[in-house]
Amino acid sequence: MSGFVQMIEFKTSRMDEMQKLNDEWRERFPEMGPTRIVVLADRDNPGSYLGFAEFGSYEEAMKNSEHPATAEYAAMMAQLSDTPPTFREFDIIRTESRS
Repeated sequence: MSGFVQMIEFKTSRMDEMQKLNDEWRERFPEMGPTRIVVLADRDNPGSYLGFAEFGSYEEAMKNSEHPATAEYAAMMAQLSDTPPTFREFDIIRTESRS
């Protein structure tokens, strides 16, 4: 199994604006970014979220991270966050799907 995931933990009271930012960014740069994004809302902590950005490889993720548009997106995301986002990086070692 190969792949790579960046996890972003953030808090925001402006989730609608955060989603709009993501939609606009994906429209502007459809060829860039992760192959899949999953965003989770914490049921026990309203306003707390986890985002998972999946890439084919670590190298693809780093190429994306180095692009100026990614820095622009991160700065706008930080402005919409109530606290500074926390980033973590993971290699995918196993996935399972149930049909």
